[in-house]
Amino acid sequence: MNPQPIGIFDSGVGGTSIWKEINLLLPNENTIYLADSANAPYGLKGKDAIIQLSTKNTELLIEKGCKLIVVACNTATTNAINILRESYKIPFIGIEPAIKPAALQTQTHAVGILATKGTLSSELFSKTSGLFARNIKVIERVGDGIVELIESGQLYSEEMKTLLKLYLQPMIDANIDYLVLGCTHYPYLIPILIELLPSHVKIIDSGEAVARQTKAILEKNNLINTQTKKAEHQFFSNGNPDIMKSLLGSGYKADYLDF
Repeated sequence: MNPQPIGIFDSGVGGTSIWKEINLLLPNENTIYLADSANAPYGLKGKDAIIQLSTKNTELLIEKGCKLIVVACNTATTNAINILRESYKIPFIGIEPAIKPAALQTQTHAVGILATKGTLSSELFSKTSGLFARNIKVIERVGDGIVELIESGQLYSEEMKTLLKLYLQPMIDANIDYLVLGCTHYPYLIPILIELLPSHVKIIDSGEAVARQTKAILEKNNLINTQTKKAEHQFFSNGNPDIMKSLLGSGYKADYLDF
């Protein structure tokens, strides 16, 4: 029995899509979520800045007593997680675009990936893509502006739809049958993407796989919380907490924290 919370951080509110999957699979686990919205998006920053921000978030979660940290950000994972694992004894769970299942399952031999610049240009993504996507066509697109719109509460705006049409058209022209979402903000786009994509295109994100990996590492390290009382969840943002609250839905509150 270990009631210490799972710590989760992202460059903003997008990682709540990961939190939802973790909470669904591990309902007894207490959680603390940090949305570093004041510094979003990480995808436009250099590697050193991403490492510095990821370290800051990690140390705050450790101070708050977390037993495991989920880096719920593709850009932070691909650029900083190895440094974090070397620097701290706590277990870390990372996230990277699910290019492997898309590459293995595609029938048209063409898949699309929508991600941030920081993820697509990272060494880890290049390695994974080279390993599994050598014999297929991968249409990569940097989702400039998407995170900023979500962070400012404009998820369902016309501007968002216009951007997505622009980014998706080359993928549709290439006859993709899988679209990989390479940013934890992007699962919130799925209702719009379904509307804009041909019906045969399947959308893949990493949330469920991250939740399963979190459970596996908790079990391996004897960190599972077996208490049956209602789990406690704390959400903090150094931006506008109301944006996060709107994505979480009723029953959850989000607080401002200067970090």
